Amino acid sequence: YPLPATLNAELRHYQQKGFEWISLLAEIGAGACLADDMGLGKTLQTIAYLCRAIEQNPDAHILISCPMTLVFNWQNELRKFAPQLSAKIHNGAQRNLGEYFSGGYNILIVSYGSLRNDIEQLTAIKWDVVVADESQNIKNTQALTTKALLQLEADMRIALTGTPIMNNTADIYSQMEFLVPGLLGSLEFFKKEYAQPIDKDANEYKMQQLQQIVGPFLLKRDKKQVAVDLPEKTESILWCQMNERQQILYEAVKTQVGESIFLDISNQGLGGSKLNILQAILKLRQICAAPQLLEEYKAENASVKLELLLEQMEKLKDKKMLVFSQFKGMLHLIAQACRNQGHAYYHFDGDTPLAQRKEMVEQFQAPENKTNIFLISLKAGNAGLNLTAAEYVFLVDPWWNQAVQQQAIDRTHRIGQTKNIFAYQMLCKDTIEEKMVLLQQKKANISEGLVHAEENFVKNLSEADVQYLF
Repeated sequence: YPLPATLNAELRHYQQKGFEWISLLAEIGAGACLADDMGLGKTLQTIAYLCRAIEQNPDAHILISCPMTLVFNWQNELRKFAPQLSAKIHNGAQRNLGEYFSGGYNILIVSYGSLRNDIEQLTAIKWDVVVADESQNIKNTQALTTKALLQLEADMRIALTGTPIMNNTADIYSQMEFLVPGLLGSLEFFKKEYAQPIDKDANEYKMQQLQQIVGPFLLKRDKKQVAVDLPEKTESILWCQMNERQQILYEAVKTQVGESIFLDISNQGLGGSKLNILQAILKLRQICAAPQLLEEYKAENASVKLELLLEQMEKLKDKKMLVFSQFKGMLHLIAQACRNQGHAYYHFDGDTPLAQRKEMVEQFQAPENKTNIFLISLKAGNAGLNLTAAEYVFLVDPWWNQAVQQQAIDRTHRIGQTKNIFAYQMLCKDTIEEKMVLLQQKKANISEGLVHAEENFVKNLSEADVQYLF
C-alpha cells in the first residue's frame, strides 16, 4: 500500500506496517484495534489511513471520538500530518452539527461526552470511518458511552488504546464488539467461556484460544520490539483543554490583571510595569496548572492537567516516569492525587535534604523497585541527577527557558540509558502558556541562552507582546 500523497510525514518501518495492516482490514470489512505502546505513533498511523480513505472517497464522513482532554491534540496532529484534510471539533455548549456539513469538512472530532449527548443526530449519519481513541473507555458494556458508540453505523472502525485490557479479560469484549460485531458471541457466553476461566483459573488453553480469535484484529507492539526504528528521544506537546469552570476562572483573572497592567503601562510606561506584568503572567500560569494554587481559589478542584496526568499514570502503570513542575503546590496536588489513586511515588523539591534525595534516586533506579513515579521540582531537578530508569517525562508547566526544560528531559536521556525516551510538555490551549511558547520560538534567535529567568523573559517583551499575551 503506497502512502497517500496528502500525508505530510514519513513513517517509520513499523508505522508503515501498521498503516498497511489497517488498510488491509478495511478492505476485508473488519475493524482494527491498534494497541501500540504510548509514544509509538498510533495517531499518525491512523491519520495515514484516514488520508487513504479520503483519497479513495473525497466525500467520506469520518468521526473521531476521544476523551475531552484529547480533542485538541487530534486537531493539532491532523493539521501537522494532513494539512489538506479539514476537521471540525464538535464540542461545547454552542456545538452545531450543521456546521460540519455546511463547512465541507472531512472529519468530525467529538468528545465521548458530546457523543453520548448527541447520539441521535450522530446515528442519523452513515459514517465511512469511526475512530475510538483511548478505547479502554468503552470497556464497560453497560456504560452509556459504549452503548452510544455501538449504535453508530460505519464501514470501517478503528480502536486505539495502549491498554486494551486494564483490569480483567472482560475489558476486551465491548472493544471487539465495536470492531467486529458478534466475533466473541454474547457477553454471557464470553464470560463463561473465556473471561472466568482466564481470570479465575489462569487457564492457559483458553487464553491461547482467545488470542487466536482476537489476534487478527489487534496489533500491539511495545517499545522493545521497535527500538531499532525509534530515535533516542521523542518530544511532543500534550494539549490540554480546560473544562468550563477552569476556563471561567482563567478568563476572570485574565480580565482583572489585563486591566491593571494596561493602566500601569499608561501611568508609568512599559519599563515601570515589568514587575506587575511578571506577577500577572505567574497568576495566569498557576491557573493553567491548577486554580487552587491561588489563595482565592484554593477550594476549587478543576485542573485539566491533573486529570490528564492521572489518565497517563493509569495507562503507564508499569513504566517509570518523571513528572516536573516548577510550582511546589502543583507537585503537592499531584502527590495527593497519587495517594488517592493508590499510585506509589517519590517526591522531592528544593527543601529535600541531599542525603534523602540521593536515597530516593538510588531506589527509583533499582530495576526491582516497582515505584514508578518520581515528582520533581523543575528548579531542584537539574543538578547532576541520573534517572535513566525512566522512559517517560511529563513537564506539567512550561518553563521560561527551553534549555532548563531540556536539562529536565536529559535527566533520563543520559549515558547509560538503554531505553527510548518520550517527553511530553503539557500546555493549555488558547492561554498564556501557548502564547508564551510561540513568543519564545519567535524570539529564540535573538535571546537563545539569555532567557534564564522570568525577569529576562519580561525584559524582552515589547508593548505589542504584552497586548498579545493579555
